[in-house]
This record gives sequence, C-alpha cells and structure tokens, in this order.
Amino acid sequence: MSKDRLIAGRYRLTDPIGTGAMGVVWRALDIRLQRTVAVKQVLLGPNLTEQQTAEARKRALREGRIAARLHHPNAISVFDVADEDGQPWLVMEYMNAPSLANRLNLDGTLTPLKVAELGAQAAAALAAAHDAGIVHRDVKPANLLVGDDGTVKITDFGISRATGDVTVTATGFLAGTPAYLAPEVARGEQPIPSSDVFALGSTLYHAITGRPPFGDGDNPLAVLHAVAGGQVEPPAGAGALGPVVMRLLATEVANRPTMDEARVMLEEVAAGRAPEPVDIAPSATTKVLPPTLAATATLDRPDPEPGAADIRPPAAAPAFRDAGVPPATGPSPAPAGPAAGRGSGVRSRTAVLAGAAALLLVVVVGLVLVNVTGGDGNTAAGPESSQVNAPEQTGEPRAEPSDPPTTTASTTTTESGPPSGARVEQFVRGYYGLLPGNTAAAWSQLSPEYQATAGGYADYQGFWSTIGAVSIGSVSRSGDGSAVATVTYTMRDGSVQSESRSFRVAPNGGELVITASQVL
Repeated sequence: MSKDRLIAGRYRLTDPIGTGAMGVVWRALDIRLQRTVAVKQVLLGPNLTEQQTAEARKRALREGRIAARLHHPNAISVFDVADEDGQPWLVMEYMNAPSLANRLNLDGTLTPLKVAELGAQAAAALAAAHDAGIVHRDVKPANLLVGDDGTVKITDFGISRATGDVTVTATGFLAGTPAYLAPEVARGEQPIPSSDVFALGSTLYHAITGRPPFGDGDNPLAVLHAVAGGQVEPPAGAGALGPVVMRLLATEVANRPTMDEARVMLEEVAAGRAPEPVDIAPSATTKVLPPTLAATATLDRPDPEPGAADIRPPAAAPAFRDAGVPPATGPSPAPAGPAAGRGSGVRSRTAVLAGAAALLLVVVVGLVLVNVTGGDGNTAAGPESSQVNAPEQTGEPRAEPSDPPTTTASTTTTESGPPSGARVEQFVRGYYGLLPGNTAAAWSQLSPEYQATAGGYADYQGFWSTIGAVSIGSVSRSGDGSAVATVTYTMRDGSVQSESRSFRVAPNGGELVITASQVL
C-alpha cells in the first residue's frame, strides 16, 4: 500500500497511523469535502476460502453501514464504506489523539478518578450503541481515543464482527488479544451487550492496575483459557471505583449491570458520590445496595473469586441487623434498621440486613478455618463442600422459621482453637457467594445461637429477596477467628451502598459458622 493512493475515487491516503490484527488505518484526505478522515483497510484473516473471503467482505461492508447509524459525541463516526480491489474499507471520523493503550504504555496507570471519568464517557457511547442494536465486540484500550481535553471516543464499531472478532475462528486463527474478552465469548458464545460491559470493565481494570485482569502473556490461548474461567482478583488501589469495576467483571452475564447502569455508576464515582473505597475499611455508615446488579461470583464455583462474591446480608441475623441495615450507623445488636420508627416493615428489612452481616461473619471464620487446615482437600474440604453442594434455594421465603436448614455443616474435620485468618476469609467469601440465590445453604452457616437472635429464616430469606447483588472488597483478617470485610450491596432498585463489617467465625461440629457480626 502506498501514499497518494485514491480509495473509492475520493479518499487519498497520506500517512499510516495505526496497524493491528484487524486492519491498517490511514490518515486520508476526502478530496470532495476537503477534510481529513481516517480510512481503515479491513483485513479478513488468513487461510480463508474464496467463498469465506467473499462472505467476510460482504459482512464487513454490511457492519460498516450499520455502525454508520450510530451518532454519539463519544463514538468515532463511520462516514462511508467502500470495496476497493476486493478489500473492504471503512471511512471514519479522524481524531488526532492517542489511544488509551498508548497512554498506559507511557504512564503505566491512571488515577481511579481519571479512569472513572474516561469510563463514564466510553459507557455512554456503548450504551447508545446498544440502544441502536450494535454490539462493539472488541472494547479495549487500543480502541479508546483520549484527547488532550479528556474527551474519549470509541472507535472500530462493527469492525470486530466483520472480521470474525478475536476468538478462534473456524480456521483456528486467533486474531488480536483475548485479554479483554468476556468469559462467555472466550468459551465460544456469541457476544451480546453484556459482553461489552465486561470488556469495558477489563479495560478500566487495566487502566487502574497497569495490566488486564487476566494478564497479557505471550500465549493468547493461555490467556483465552484464563478468561473463560472468569477468576478475577479485585483491582488494588482502585478506591471507590473497585466495586464498580468488579460488578462489570461479574462472571455470569445475568450478574452484570447494563451499559447505561455502568455509565451511571462511573459518573457517580467520577463526581465523588460513590461509596467509600473498597480496599479501605469504610466508615461506620452501613449502606445496602439494591439488587439491580447481579452478584459477581458464581454460586457453584468452589473457589469464589476474591472480592467478587455476591454478598447479601441475612434478613434475620442479629449481627447483620446492626450492620446489615441500609445505612446502619453502628454495631447495635438490636434488630432495628437504619431508620428507627419506620414500623414493622423496616424492622423486618433491618433484621434481614443484620442477618446478612452475621452470615458474612460466619463466612469469614469459615474461610480462616479452611486455610488453617490446609489445601489438600481435608480441612478445607468441609467449608468448600458445604458451599458447593448445598441445595440452591430459589423459592419464596418460608413463613415458618423452623423450616430453614440447620447450622450443621458437612465438614468432616473438627478443629480445636480459632480458624486461621486465611480460612476465615475464604469462608466469608464463600458464604456471600451463596447469596442471594441459595439462602438455605447460607442460613446453615450461621451458628444456632446466631440464628436464634436473627428473627427467623423467613425474615432472612425475605431480606435477601430485595438484594440484586453483593460483592466483597478487601478482607482484613486475624488469627483469632475474626475478620473485617468491606461489603457492597446492590439493591433491586439500583442503589448501591457499602459498609465495613466485622465477623467472628468459629468451629461448630467440624464445620465453620458465623457466630457474630456488626457494622464498624
């Protein structure tokens, strides 16, 4: 390809400004309108048959026309599509700005506030695309252009689908990097709007930490395998942005927010109206988030991803009442909710939250015990088996408190003395990983004494039915069976609240249970 070549009789190529697995981008002059544009020669991939090449070319032109329908201040506009010498070309808006990938290569990381600002703009463009029926499919730092004034514009709409995306194609070719893909896409499923949500989360994660959530090693297939597993460590130093990013990175599609919900959350963080940073113990205020966003950990996963487990406070646990109530202000053992005087309905909700806090404490203690006993499947197997094998509860809350499962667990190892801090953390994360979908199993991880003061299983289950998602941030653990965790609740109405909660976990008949919990 040479300079001065005229494409479609109108666009004169001047300088190459970018290359990638999916094409070469040129700065060009639209000789008809006398304006600078970006022209991308779309590469169709190697080893394609003649029929496959023809189909890919048609698809590229079709997707380009679809992308041209999107008009948004944070999206690079597609002006024209052309077929030149059997190759598809896309003519796009030209923005003289580096990509986010270039900025990260130079600066390493950005501040959480800056990342939230950039992410909110990107989410706005992607939300508009989703409303128009367009899935980007390849959201990554290289496709976010960042101007000197902080303006973000997403590019390459429609191109990834036209070229087969960055998944393994029928010919076994892996184009581009899979580091930002959603787990379902890495497993071979078709990208959907929620896949863009995950990819945006991966992009923001990289901007905060300096690396994608699954790494960016030299072996794309190894990265693809890691992505398919969906195990993500919470981003260090993310502050208030951490819980938002982890919700975007929920392994299960149903547990992720919509792109517009992601935009709202990112705007809140950028404006300083978000909860306390999750990597720092939050203040005494206890906030419960509505269950609009689903939990970030799968219930049947034996090892819940740290910081991503869904956390929903038990409805009737006494300790949870203290801290489980949406803006609870202190460790009061009373079952009353954050707002005293709302009536019995409020008390019930508060009790549920208090119960949730208690459950969280049990989980923490359980995790500590697991780690103390070792990871060879003996002592750790108890808490893990109770999490994985416990029957999932999906029905309506039962009115009879006597119906809930007992607190006895299936752990085969008995312990003397407090569990280790590592095991307590694992137990607490596993506890919240059961919620809100498996309240029966979670309830069984509260000590009988704690259950007795929680107000009953019906209240506990009723509370969790109001939660859409729960996530755990940092966990500060000790060797005496206690731990402090940052818990973020997403309520079904979309509101999000965080609290710092303490837990005490102890062995009980060979298993771990939460014996106490309160908001700090």
